[in-house]
Amino acid sequence: MNDCAIARETGIPRPTVRDWRVRPPSQLRRPQASSVCGVDHDFGALPPREYAYVLGLYLGDGCVSRHPRAWRLRVTLDSKYPGIIDSCCAAIDALMPGQRASVGRQPTSCVQVSLYSKHWPCLFPQHGPGRKHHRRIALEPWQEVLVKKAPEDFVRGLIHSDGCRVIANDRGVKSIRYHFTNHSEDILNLFTAALDLLGIPWTRSTQYVVSIYRKAATARLDEFIGPKV
Repeated sequence: MNDCAIARETGIPRPTVRDWRVRPPSQLRRPQASSVCGVDHDFGALPPREYAYVLGLYLGDGCVSRHPRAWRLRVTLDSKYPGIIDSCCAAIDALMPGQRASVGRQPTSCVQVSLYSKHWPCLFPQHGPGRKHHRRIALEPWQEVLVKKAPEDFVRGLIHSDGCRVIANDRGVKSIRYHFTNHSEDILNLFTAALDLLGIPWTRSTQYVVSIYRKAATARLDEFIGPKV
């Protein structure tokens, strides 16, 4: 099959097909029937920081959906934070060399950052029908390795999607607080496990909210997260 035929069959842009044929991405190897996309992935070759960040965004407000010729990764973000939108696009682009994520405006105050690829089900095996809090969410061993290499980026992705940084008035004293909200106990546990790995103390302020209050802890989070922009 030539590049045009492959592009029509897979939904992948023809220039990307050409680039893969001439310079195959490091994460792609020989065909493997057991893989959803039919390709044997070298997950260890994925960039840890970008992958951990996109994984956090995906677990918070992302989804992977089936389309006729490929799969679509979508991450919903607030349009008033262009810096986060740019960071999301750059990280997704790093996972799929030669392709560019698109930003689609929504009727609400949100945007959807998305990219089509047949490889998304392999890179995000947590995808499935229904809401994430209605099904089990667990990381594959190779995902755990990448998250342990870049726990800051994983936490940053989760906060950028389902978290917030607020300045509270604590008896007349302004104090910074971080909150992460999710209805999935599994995702909450992944978040707190990453905080434990970083030595950041946390508390469950409600059933669905993890909070970080201590001054040293919020200062540590400010080192790699900070205010949303």
